[in-house]
Formats: sequence, C-alpha cells, structure tokens
Amino acid sequence: MTVPFKVDLKGKVAVVTGGGGVLCGAMAKALAECGAAVAVADLKVEAANAVAKAITDAGGRAMGVACNVLDRASLEAANAEIEKVLGPVDILINGAGGNHPKGTTAMEHLNPDDLTKENRDFVTFYDLDPKGIEFVFNLNFLGTLLPTQAFTKAMAKRRRGVVINISSMNAFKPLTKIPAYSGAKAAVSNFTQWLAVHMSRAGIRVNAIAPGFFLTDQNRALLTKPDGALTPRAQTIMAHTPMGQFGKPEDLVGALLWLVSDDASRFVTGTIIPIDGGFSAFSGV
Repeated sequence: MTVPFKVDLKGKVAVVTGGGGVLCGAMAKALAECGAAVAVADLKVEAANAVAKAITDAGGRAMGVACNVLDRASLEAANAEIEKVLGPVDILINGAGGNHPKGTTAMEHLNPDDLTKENRDFVTFYDLDPKGIEFVFNLNFLGTLLPTQAFTKAMAKRRRGVVINISSMNAFKPLTKIPAYSGAKAAVSNFTQWLAVHMSRAGIRVNAIAPGFFLTDQNRALLTKPDGALTPRAQTIMAHTPMGQFGKPEDLVGALLWLVSDDASRFVTGTIIPIDGGFSAFSGV
C-alpha cells in the first residue's frame, strides 16, 4: 500500500492482532511499508496468512500466526513463534474486537408497551443476554489486556516499546442499540490511560486510535443494502458525520505511523485519537 509519509521502523517487530481484518490488515501493511517485520495475528489463520502474503509479495517481511486473544496459552505460543521467526516484539497493535447480536437491543428507544407483548421476537433492554454482554466485554477488553500481557513483557525488560489500542467513537458517545460494545470500548480507552501511566517508567508508550465509521466485513450488512444504498442507521450516521462519508482504511495510517514512531511522538502517551470525520465534535445541531 502507499503510505502518506514514512517513519523509520527498520529493525522493529510489530504484532497486529485482528490483522486479518480490513482495518487492521491495512495497519499491518503500513507498518511493513515503513520497514517493520510484521506478525499478522488472527483467530482465522487463513486471513492472517493472506495479509502476510500480500506484505511479502510487496517486498516486506511478515508472517501469519494463529492467535486467540482470549486464550493465554494461545497468546504465549504466538509470542514464542514470533520471537523465534522475527525476534522480540517492539510494537503491539491491539486490533482484535467486535460486537455480538446478544449484546444488542432491537430498538433505539424502549417502548414500555413492548414489555406486555407475549412471545415477542425482538430484544428489549430487559432481554439482553448476560452471556452476550460477557462475550463482547471479554473480546474487546480482555482481548486487549491479555495480548498486552503476552507481547509486552520483552518490551518491559528492554525498557522500550509501543502499544496502540483500538478504541471507538462508542467510547466517546455511546451508540443506540449496542450497550455492550459501547461500554467495552469505553473500558479500552480507560485502560489505555491506566496502562500508559503504569508503563511510563518502563519506557513503553501506550496510546489508542478511536475510529469513527468505516465499512468493514463486520458492519457492511448493517450499514448498506444489497444494492449499496445506505440503511436508515447509516443515513443517521452520515447526518452526524460533518465530512459526510465513511472513513477508508488508509485514513487510519497517518495517526498510526505518528504514534508508533519514537522520533515523531516520543512525548505522547495516554492519548485517544479520534479519526472520525468530525463525528465526536458534532452536537447534531
């Protein structure tokens, strides 16, 4: 891929969890374009291998690795494999995450009359499945904390490293219908700040990127119709995004490269950077 500018990441080893996806795949390719050796980690190893192949085909150095961000043994095995092939990790991008229908309400607002309906086939706030809520929190919050434990220990011993977490606009302004995902991403932002303080004397900088609305494989069916037209929810999103468009994966690259570069952002830690087309700045009026 073409990056907007280059930083010097030669000699660095980067891990990108969720790297087989659209957004994190673009991040992995950008890091490789700047000279990093990239471990593309994903639960779906085929997707990880596809991104790694695209990097190596372009002349970069990369490997795909199977990784379950909720399984400590899987993470430790992935770290050992990466260290053996590429070397100890210098940069960690915690990109794995997502939502689940069982943590989602059917309606944007509660209608008390719905509570008296028998055999309803829609989910109200009172029907939310605790297991669904738990899954979303685990995937997003523990899926950030556990990889950080696995991949930063070598950084701490060497007293240098960079962690970039992936938060969301949901952390700034919770979206209707998805309380679990909104709460989980707010936890990621809070954890980013906590971890930045905790790791500050160990030479590890910790920041987060908070994307606005990007079309991905996870949300495409929610935001677009089969003919490509916007759904009503996507129309509302566009009405509240001053730039009036979805982001593109490459829109994340500039902030990513700035944050991973010790030369460019040596004194930057504990920040959450919105990349949202103005969504977080707009009051709706």
